Amino acid sequence: MHMNKILLIIQREYITRVLKKSFWISSLLAPVLITAIYAIPIWLAMKDKEVKRVEILDLSGLWKKSDLVDKEVEFVFTSGKEQELKMSFASKGYDAFVSIPEDVLANPKGVHIYSAKNIGMSLKESVEKLIQNKVRQELLLKAGISSQIYESTQVDIDSKTITVSNDGKETRSSSGGAMILAGIMGMVLYVTLLLYGSQVMNGVIEEKSSRIIEVIISSVKPYQLLLGKIIGVGLVGLTQFLLWIVLTIGLTQITSKFYGEKVKNNITQIKKIDSGKQSTLSSKSEEESPMSEVTKVLESTNIPMIIAAFLFYFFVGYMLYSSLFAAIGSAVESATEAQQFTFIVMIPIILSFLMAQYTMQDPDSNIAFWASMIPFTSPINMMVRLPYGVPVWELILSMTLLVLGFLGCSWVSARIYRVGILMYGKKVTWKELGKWLFYKG
Repeated sequence: MHMNKILLIIQREYITRVLKKSFWISSLLAPVLITAIYAIPIWLAMKDKEVKRVEILDLSGLWKKSDLVDKEVEFVFTSGKEQELKMSFASKGYDAFVSIPEDVLANPKGVHIYSAKNIGMSLKESVEKLIQNKVRQELLLKAGISSQIYESTQVDIDSKTITVSNDGKETRSSSGGAMILAGIMGMVLYVTLLLYGSQVMNGVIEEKSSRIIEVIISSVKPYQLLLGKIIGVGLVGLTQFLLWIVLTIGLTQITSKFYGEKVKNNITQIKKIDSGKQSTLSSKSEEESPMSEVTKVLESTNIPMIIAAFLFYFFVGYMLYSSLFAAIGSAVESATEAQQFTFIVMIPIILSFLMAQYTMQDPDSNIAFWASMIPFTSPINMMVRLPYGVPVWELILSMTLLVLGFLGCSWVSARIYRVGILMYGKKVTWKELGKWLFYKG
């Protein structure tokens, strides 16, 4: 009988929230925004940029036309007096005027870039890079070192990280990818714990202020209402998660197929234009993009275990914090009045997110271990540690402590909830809440 009443409350909470327009707007909008974050940089990289025109006054006589080749900037040599040229370049249709001093090798900081308005960083960097490369070549020649010898010494160490299992199986991994994946999961849990926990509190405050709660309490016990409300809103959160995952994967797959061939063609064109060194760098950057780094981690990670752990830590962690938010909602009569209590509950959530930054840097440290064990910080910090690899016993211990933490918090919350839900017109203090814990009945 008690279970039937809890199920009815869960059904009510779930259906009323899922049928709201705001639920579907946020469920559909989030995957679109995530896909946009993924797709827009690709689109911008592929988009042909407007070619800038720059006038060059080379007083040193070191530069040739072949030294100033850039696919996004057109350089035009000129002659005359610098004072007159810097006043007339804009009227001739140039975006900038560059003056290279006669003693540029001894005074490389003597280069001046004039423009009618502040120029973009990309144009400034293009000009500086081309001038810098020539200055370096000339200085090397003066020192008796050929540019080929110098280039051969500019070696980049690019090590491959490989995880080795107990049976000797090797799998390529990525520390950077693990950090990206850990950061994403930590941030998602941080936001959702705050979002859905506060939803429970606001729902309780709304029902209490409208006196609907008095009618509901006449047919169900306070702890049944508390449990039903928490589980109902939690299931709404899980539903939204599943929608986000399915829609995001679908949209990103469509985007990848749409841009895939275009990206390959774009890279091929860049390789034809760029020098051998630049070609190597472009292909290297293609291999080491953030998404490819995450892919390496996914290949060496037990994905079903990660998903199962994520759902567990989200749901149990949410229930732990929601029980506390519900207790606060029952003790106050407005959201403004609740602020003095919600801050105390939010401290461990914020602290766990801050600790997660350290956990990502050193996932096997003592701080990371305890952060992933303490119930108030474990939902975020254990999920941050998982991509790096966690012993099974640590995962089981962390889950067990989180469940025990939820049971303890729900007991405290139920004691406050049963009294506070029918308390009106009284300013609640911490001392008053302490008394409610030990009321009999």
